[in-house]
Amino acid sequence: MSSPVVKLNSGYEMPLVGFGLWKVNNDTCADQVYNAIKAGYRLFDGACDYGNEVEVGQGVARAIKDGLVTREDLFLVSKLWNSFHDGDKVEPIARKQLADLGIDYFDLYIVHFPVALEYVDPSVRYPPSWTNAQGKIQHSKATIQETWTAMESLVDKKLARSIGVSNFSAQLLMDLLRYARIRPATLQIEHHPYLTQKTLVDYAQQEGLTVTAYSSFGPLSFIELEVEKAQDTPRLFDHTVITSLATKYNRTPAQVLLRWATQRNIAVIPKSNDPTRLAQNLQVTDFDLEAGEIDSISALNQHLRFNDPLNYGLGITIF
Repeated sequence: MSSPVVKLNSGYEMPLVGFGLWKVNNDTCADQVYNAIKAGYRLFDGACDYGNEVEVGQGVARAIKDGLVTREDLFLVSKLWNSFHDGDKVEPIARKQLADLGIDYFDLYIVHFPVALEYVDPSVRYPPSWTNAQGKIQHSKATIQETWTAMESLVDKKLARSIGVSNFSAQLLMDLLRYARIRPATLQIEHHPYLTQKTLVDYAQQEGLTVTAYSSFGPLSFIELEVEKAQDTPRLFDHTVITSLATKYNRTPAQVLLRWATQRNIAVIPKSNDPTRLAQNLQVTDFDLEAGEIDSISALNQHLRFNDPLNYGLGITIF
């Protein structure tokens, strides 16, 4: 089984359900990517700061070599890290990431955060982080417009088929859309029943951007990172609103959460190490929740954000 697709404003098609590569361990990554392709996944969402792009590329290469897929069958996504926002740094790091992945182009390349940080040469430290070579958070003077112009050149040079943004507010999107020669194809945001971001989602979709949700299971991804809010928040998998719907439709709580998003044309990128759950997470478009049930899940909203740069020492929230 593979995922239905959504048509991007760039003209390309993107699977509605993909596999997220955040926190996939290096020693298992190549096998996980290979097995996910075998299970039917075609979209893989990565980033250079995840530190596993070489292994992702190995899994992809093995799947292509074994005849499971062609490169054209896959939709490979990566992201521009904060310390490469200066206009002249965008293309070199994109080319390094492509080389690490062993591919010629990104299907989608995304600005990871609207935060420009001081450049750190990849030969000094890689994968990158929030701090500079001295271990301090130091901002760059690059504007979003400077960065976006460099992103557009990646499309011109056929290094990226589509470009997008992540963790942008509606106000930043408004600004970007005023000067963008190539409009962002996607907006990737934290999105789950505790953080529905309805007005942002509505605005992005009205402007023709496809919204992709990360952390669809809420606090689950952040418990092991010791994010305090995540420790104190009830698991969505155990919430009676979710579990009752899972029982009604004979689905897992994860499938209900993913269907809540996909039924509203929001793409999802869950990950799982478990082969059974891996397959289940892909089967989230073959049943429909009732409108009232979607509303009951949305009513769980608490504006609870877990992926906030405040947690990483930035000192200010950007949302």
